Amino acid sequence: MNQILNNNRRNEIVNKTVGSVPLLLALSILLTLVNGSVSGQQLPERLKPARQLRSGDSRDTSNIKLGTALVSVRVTVTDRSGRAIAGLKKEHFKIFENKVEQQPSFFSDEDAPASIAVIVDTSASMSGEKIVRAKEALARFIQTSHPDDEYFLIGFNSTPKLLLDRARDGQAVLNQFNNVRPSGNTALYDAVSLGIVKLSHGFYPKRAIIVISDGEDNQSRHTLAELRRTLQESDVAVYAIGIADRRGPIRFVSLGDLVMQKMAAVSGGKSYWPKNSVQTNEAFEQIALELRHQYSVGYYLASDVAADGKWHRIKVVVDAPQEQSLVVRSREGYYALKPVQDE
Repeated sequence: MNQILNNNRRNEIVNKTVGSVPLLLALSILLTLVNGSVSGQQLPERLKPARQLRSGDSRDTSNIKLGTALVSVRVTVTDRSGRAIAGLKKEHFKIFENKVEQQPSFFSDEDAPASIAVIVDTSASMSGEKIVRAKEALARFIQTSHPDDEYFLIGFNSTPKLLLDRARDGQAVLNQFNNVRPSGNTALYDAVSLGIVKLSHGFYPKRAIIVISDGEDNQSRHTLAELRRTLQESDVAVYAIGIADRRGPIRFVSLGDLVMQKMAAVSGGKSYWPKNSVQTNEAFEQIALELRHQYSVGYYLASDVAADGKWHRIKVVVDAPQEQSLVVRSREGYYALKPVQDE
C-alpha cells in the first residue's frame, strides 16, 4: 500500500512539473526578448533593426520614427558629353516627390557591384555584322564593369530564352554569347519583362538591363503599356543600344528607336544609337562607368503614404559647384504598392 501511495505521489509531482513547462518557457522567452531589446544582443532576425550601412554610406537618423518607409533612388550625374561626375556630396542633392521637397536621410556614392541582365536581340535581322558589333561591345563593357557584377544573359527572337543565370564570370557570358545564331522575329517586350523578373531575384540592390536590338517589337504577348507599368513598379535602369545601319548624313528615327528611348527614360537609364563599331564600344564603356559611379539617395515617408497604391513622381536636382552644366537622371517615379494583408 505504501508503495502504491509513493507512486501516486511521484506521478502527481511529475504531472505538475510538466504542466508548468509551457509557462516557464514563455516567461523565459519574454525575459530574453526584453533583455535583448535593452542590450541589442541576439534578437530574432525579424525583430532586429534595419541593416547596418556599409562603409561610405551616411544617414541622418535624427528624424527616423516608427511607421515610416525608406524610398531609395539611384541617381546618375554626368556632364553634357556623358562622362560620369564623381565626388558629389549629400548636400549637393535635392529630391522632390510630387513637387514636395524631401529631406535626404540616406546617401551613398560607393562603387558597388550590380545585378545586370544583358538582353540580346537574336532575331534574323541581327545576323552578320550587327551581331559581331554587339559581341565586341559587350566584351568592352564586361572589361570595364565592376569585377563582382552578377550577370543574366537573355536572348530573344520570337520568344525570350534565358541563356545564362546569375553568372559572376564575365567570360562565361561572352562564351555563351558566341553560341547565338540569329533567326526568327522580335519579342522585345517579353524579353525585357523576363529580365525584370530575373533581376527581382538578383543578389545586388543595384540592378540594370542592357538591351541590344536593331528594331521594333513584332511578336510579344506583353504590350508596351504593360512593360512601362512594370518598369515603373521596379527599380531597374534600362540602357538601350540600337544596333542598326546608321550610315549616311541623316538618321531616321524608327518606332523601335522611340520605344527603346521610352524604356530608358522611364527607368532613369539611357538610349544610344551608335553609327559604327567605335561608337558602339564607347557606348558600352560609358554605361559600365556610369553604373559604377551612381549615387544612391533615400528619404523617409509615412508608411501609409509610401504604400498608397498611387503614382509618386520623383525629381532629383543637383546643385554643385561645377563649371559645366550637369545632366541628372533617375527613375521618373514609382507606384507605391499596397502591403499584402495577412489572411
